[in-house]
Amino acid sequence: CDYLCMRTTLDLDEELLDEAMKASGAPTKSSAIRQGLRKLVEEAARKRLAALGGSMPTAKPARRRRSSVGK
Repeated sequence: CDYLCMRTTLDLDEELLDEAMKASGAPTKSSAIRQGLRKLVEEAARKRLAALGGSMPTAKPARRRRSSVGK
């Protein structure tokens, strides 16, 4: 494995796991679970970021590149 591997025993809904594998195209149960965990972590990060909602009033606007199109 390219990352820290840990074996564990889980009680899972077999139908839900099969559905997740089909929906994600995951070839194995382990990869379906990894994909699901990543999505869960990403969603939580998005919610935390959205909760900030511009809560840095002293932040300077980001610099933007001007497009050379139309010049």
